[in-house]
Amino acid sequence: MDSLLLLKAVILGVVEGLTEFLPISSTGHLILAQQLLGFTGERAQVFAIAIQTGAIVAVCWEYRARLLGAVAAFGREPAARRFFANLAIAFLPLAVLGLLFGKQIKATLFHPIPVAIAFIVGGLVILWAERRKHRITVEKVDEMRWPDALKLGIAQAFALIPGTSRAGATIIGGLLFGLSRKAATEFSFFLAIPTLVAAGLYEMVKHRALFTADDLGLLAVGLIASFVSALLAVRGLLRYISSHDFTLFAWYRIAFGVVVLATGYAGVIDWGAAPY
Repeated sequence: MDSLLLLKAVILGVVEGLTEFLPISSTGHLILAQQLLGFTGERAQVFAIAIQTGAIVAVCWEYRARLLGAVAAFGREPAARRFFANLAIAFLPLAVLGLLFGKQIKATLFHPIPVAIAFIVGGLVILWAERRKHRITVEKVDEMRWPDALKLGIAQAFALIPGTSRAGATIIGGLLFGLSRKAATEFSFFLAIPTLVAAGLYEMVKHRALFTADDLGLLAVGLIASFVSALLAVRGLLRYISSHDFTLFAWYRIAFGVVVLATGYAGVIDWGAAPY
């Protein structure tokens, strides 16, 4: 297999894993990275979605005791049933809107410049949210009720706009709706499991003709890179939020978006072409 293509798979896997669970938009970073690497087209789009599975496996591994315990207690403990019901409720808004408008969104917004604008707008929203006084009504994920889950699901739906950040929309939405910083972050992790698994399966089945057995090595490299980097990112974020807010991520988003717009305007990098 082409060693340069494998290197691109590693880079994209690392980008996916590091950004999937941080409030900085994995989709936005992947769109920009693919543009820079020259790894574009429909096949590249499906590859980017497929390697999200590595990040999901990382979350499942990190929370394996919690998830297995909830599955084992599903038949006898109301808290376990409520946990899975909340995930299902929160998953629905994005799933429905994605099926209805996903094609149009990809055609119009999956371009570097709209992504850069979304980076900046999202950063400003985070700064605004962090400057508000937080009134915490839900300390732990287990305390969430179905209205809380529905609100976070609606917040997550904003992530259909590339550059918004699924994790960022869910976490900041959680803070606005009364969740503690840890509860909002952990629920964002858990909600990623059905969301990204569904997206990955849908795209892989829909576009299965684009890949052959020769591509398994490429996918495996991307998945492993995504798994390792996501595991590090999840653990690092949990440590970070124990003593910090999300302001740093807001300024990163704004600076990153400004750099993309500035380099495009100055002609340093041609961001005009859509990667998909």
